[in-house]
Amino acid sequence: MARNPAHSLFSSFPFPRSGRCPVPEDLSEVLSVGDEVSAARAGCQPGGPEEVWSRAEALYRSGVTPALQLCVRYRGHVVLDRCLGHARGNAPTDPADGPKPLATTHTPMNVFSSAKLVTAMLIHKLDEQGQLHLEDRVSDYIPEFGRHGKRWITFRHLLSHRAGIPNLPPEALDLDLLADPDLMCEMICGLKRAGRPGRFVAYHAISTGFVFAEVVRRITGQTIREVLQKEFREPLGLEWLHYGVAPEDVERVAQNAATGPPIPYPMARMLERALGRPWTDIIDMSNDPRFLTGIVPAGCLLTTARDLSAFLQCMLNDGELDGARVFEPRTIHHALNEASYRKIDMTLFMPLRYGLGPMLGDDPIGIFGPNSRHAFGHVGLSNVFPWADADRDIAVTLITTGKAIVSPHVIPLWQLLSTIGRVFPRLRKKRPQFN
Repeated sequence: MARNPAHSLFSSFPFPRSGRCPVPEDLSEVLSVGDEVSAARAGCQPGGPEEVWSRAEALYRSGVTPALQLCVRYRGHVVLDRCLGHARGNAPTDPADGPKPLATTHTPMNVFSSAKLVTAMLIHKLDEQGQLHLEDRVSDYIPEFGRHGKRWITFRHLLSHRAGIPNLPPEALDLDLLADPDLMCEMICGLKRAGRPGRFVAYHAISTGFVFAEVVRRITGQTIREVLQKEFREPLGLEWLHYGVAPEDVERVAQNAATGPPIPYPMARMLERALGRPWTDIIDMSNDPRFLTGIVPAGCLLTTARDLSAFLQCMLNDGELDGARVFEPRTIHHALNEASYRKIDMTLFMPLRYGLGPMLGDDPIGIFGPNSRHAFGHVGLSNVFPWADADRDIAVTLITTGKAIVSPHVIPLWQLLSTIGRVFPRLRKKRPQFN
């Protein structure tokens, strides 16, 4: 077989071999394909999905991820549902002669912070049902949460990353706490404000999920995991969309790996401040059975690219999928309403657009690729990109288990996002803007 040029390119990238995952010459050895509709039947340009997939292959060949899943829906049709790589055993530090079970399109993977999109929509669902209102104070439902100046924090503040409690203390991520919701509640109630609610945009990496989980528990008498299953997973008929899994399913979950070069200072310090722990500790924790069976609504959602893209398709369809109505249209429109317009995020130190829960794209360059003004979704740690774009009528989910940050893989990653935008062009004229 002829040597793939991309393989030669990425094998020469200047970062330690110890930070790269072994990549087979013949990718068919590690390929899994789900049910797909032809480009002709979906009405997209001939060869378009395969061009997108070639970019995904280039990203995998960069050696920064043990496994990669990609699902693309166009006009409601699944035109790509594929997986490359291994569920475990192929990380840079794994023994070369150890077992390497393949990942498939049915292998659940953690989408980390992309969980915030689903968790936010659960809060919007409770608002739709009249069980809470977004302008309500959290302390109206959890009175003890009002300590340390948090009395006036509303659900809207939390959804728009303006609550002023962006960081958790390191002890908050003690994995033994996850099994005790009362201790988790005490932890979030003891948080001290870092700023006045509503004043600054500062990405809340983990904290909001625990607050929402406790609110859901007090309103419904059920765990947020049970409510997720009842309101979203069962009506949509999804195989995987879980806050943690049953103990017997832990071995089915794909393992994450720290890959690529070490993260340079000050980025490493910024990430540690946002996450509450050093980067490598977070990756190790994500593979721990206590984490995989616990409830971390802002940082652990176990799903597949196909299932998460189905959830996005439901949102794109104004709350309905295959005859199942999960949201009223007004709920979707409310969630996608712009809450922050290119504000500098004081946690991530970059300009971002936020809805009430979702991250929003932008023109000419956005977080979901070029010319993505009307795209919405939520990126995850790291190289996890689920989003939908109303202008293109696409719902896309890219999940990787390699957690590289600063490495040459960003080139094929950006090429993949750009190619998706080009292969699936805008179907309608650009809407007038009033901002």
